[in-house]
Amino acid sequence: MRKHLVRAMLLGLSVAVGTGAYGPAEAASHHKAKKHPATVAAKAPAKATKTAKAEKSSKLARSTKTGAKLALAGSAAVVTHHAIRHASAAPDDLGAARRLAVQSSAAMVLDQSSGEVIYQKNASSIMPIASISKLMTAMVVLDSKPDMSAPITIAANDVDTLRNSRSRLPVGTVLTREHAMLLALMSSENRAAHALARSYPGGLRAFVDAMNRKARSLGMNETHFEDPTGLTSNNVSTAADLAKMVAAAHNYSQIRDFTTTSGATVEIHGRVEEFHNTNALIRNHNSAWDIGLSKTGYIQEAGKCLVMQARVAEKPVVIVLLDSAGAMTRIGDAQRIKHWMESASLGRRSSPV
Repeated sequence: MRKHLVRAMLLGLSVAVGTGAYGPAEAASHHKAKKHPATVAAKAPAKATKTAKAEKSSKLARSTKTGAKLALAGSAAVVTHHAIRHASAAPDDLGAARRLAVQSSAAMVLDQSSGEVIYQKNASSIMPIASISKLMTAMVVLDSKPDMSAPITIAANDVDTLRNSRSRLPVGTVLTREHAMLLALMSSENRAAHALARSYPGGLRAFVDAMNRKARSLGMNETHFEDPTGLTSNNVSTAADLAKMVAAAHNYSQIRDFTTTSGATVEIHGRVEEFHNTNALIRNHNSAWDIGLSKTGYIQEAGKCLVMQARVAEKPVVIVLLDSAGAMTRIGDAQRIKHWMESASLGRRSSPV
């Protein structure tokens, strides 16, 4: 069987992944325009013919408190008394805080250190969460402590027949479990995420059960999963619950690293495929953001979603934005939140004693 050379270059990953083993030095917790790409070579078999199956391989380099304020009914956006108290040193910023116009249907900003809710809008509304689900998928995989260097093969039942979403991983593609997780988190690759779940002990059904058990253990009482990809609109949660999930996922070094990797190029059968992070704030190396974890999501029922852990105004925060309309609304909302927090912080520092 003829084999082709596969080249994979991770853009923005701080360390090289050689054989699939994941070392302790890889636990970088924040994305700050990482500029040291790593290159690793691997091999892939030739494309399958009609008379013989050919195995394809593409290998790549590479808890916080939440408090009672997490529950909120109604549709109004709320800036908590805690946030107003800290903004009060700068009256103009306080007014800006009250006028903070987040366009997403539901949102939450959580101070990760204190568990204090800084901002919330429809935070208890239950809605589809699309590929934000993949953060739970990654946690369940890692909790099972599998061999991350072991190969898994993309199978026919990993193909999305619900929405017929596009994938650049043909049936028969072989990935290490580690590389499948990278593509699932960085590029939201649905076949990679499904293959990770399918190869779980007990299979797909056991995996989804584990996702729901993990949600309960994190206090995500308004959350329900039915699949590992988020392609079904039956994967539902709230902004408040997702803030808990993001805070928990941030404890996993692999999730931090993979969700903040900007991109990879893969050559298979002479064709170069470029995989990029689905978050434009990660792809932009000139971004002023200090991002420790990121995940986007989209299906029609969920709208455009974005969750991040980031350092804003010198404090670690969790940002959850759900059901954004428009191509860049979720990014715009994140930028508005960042600007408000930084303006309030600057006002406090410059106020006379």
